[in-house]
Amino acid sequence: RMLSAPAGSYTARLFELGLQEISKKVGEESVEVIVAALGQSDERLVSETADLFYHALVLLAARGVSLTQVEAELEKRRK
Repeated sequence: RMLSAPAGSYTARLFELGLQEISKKVGEESVEVIVAALGQSDERLVSETADLFYHALVLLAARGVSLTQVEAELEKRRK
């Protein structure tokens, strides 16, 4: 979506807004996960976590960082 930027795409819009706005969305979604974890249903927690993961992936892509790099970091920590 970053390269093709189809009209009406939320993902393309995020890339257009830039790194600062994408980072703000990650922050907002993080807070929503915490709120859901502390007092909402499991379904809400799952939904908010999916939003957080999605926005984190967009942030990684905006910075040119691959999910493989994150996986490698997690693997290093496992040892």
